[in-house]
Amino acid sequence: MIQQLCPVQSCNEIAARTFLLRFNSREIASSAQPGQFVNILAAGLGEGPLLRRPFSISRIEGDIVELIFHVVGIGTNLLSRKHLGDSIDVVGPLGQPFHGNADYDTALLVAGGIGVAPFPFLTNDLLKRGKRIETFVGYRNAKQIFIKHLQSVHISTDDGSEGFHGNVVQLFESSLSQNNFGKAKIFACGPTVMLKALTELAKRKSIRCELSLEGQMACGIGICQGCAVERTEGTAKYALVCKDGPTFLSTEVNL
Repeated sequence: MIQQLCPVQSCNEIAARTFLLRFNSREIASSAQPGQFVNILAAGLGEGPLLRRPFSISRIEGDIVELIFHVVGIGTNLLSRKHLGDSIDVVGPLGQPFHGNADYDTALLVAGGIGVAPFPFLTNDLLKRGKRIETFVGYRNAKQIFIKHLQSVHISTDDGSEGFHGNVVQLFESSLSQNNFGKAKIFACGPTVMLKALTELAKRKSIRCELSLEGQMACGIGICQGCAVERTEGTAKYALVCKDGPTFLSTEVNL
């Protein structure tokens, strides 16, 4: 874990209220793994929210770390205004990465909205491992779509303005019934209600499924205990999303 003041390279809007922020950190870039995240102090002293905000690492390019985020409140609004010459206080990389080296042939990536953020990084890793990749992404409407650096993308929108008319789990289930993906593993990130539906589908289809969870984090390192999720088994009743996750097998947690 590293804490640094990192110089911002750029911050641009890439879809409706969705931004791509790039910052420089050789140390974080060289040690980060797909599925990990960083915790960022969006404001300076006395300027805004006191607590840090967690963001999935979306992509690494040399010494540049990329984040994709949606503006939802004061913290993310402040972050969206960063530009070349600014610096941000970053802690990372944090959390447990995806397990891309498991025994399977096809990686099925399923994302809801901003849940797509960690998948460019994961996609690059899976390509190096020689895995077949099929990506399923769901958005509210066509204005929110961003799919750069993804592979074999299938799109759904709630309003039918692009691709499949419905949610991403419905799109994914339809695709499972029409295609043979062989020995597969699901990687998923998105709203809890989506992950819960996907967990039930994976169980019915007997497909191994790994989730990246969201949580109400403050510290990002397991001290504040604010991001607890119930375990399905074991002596400890709860796990912490920031420390034990954010990646968990769908069979390990109760959503």
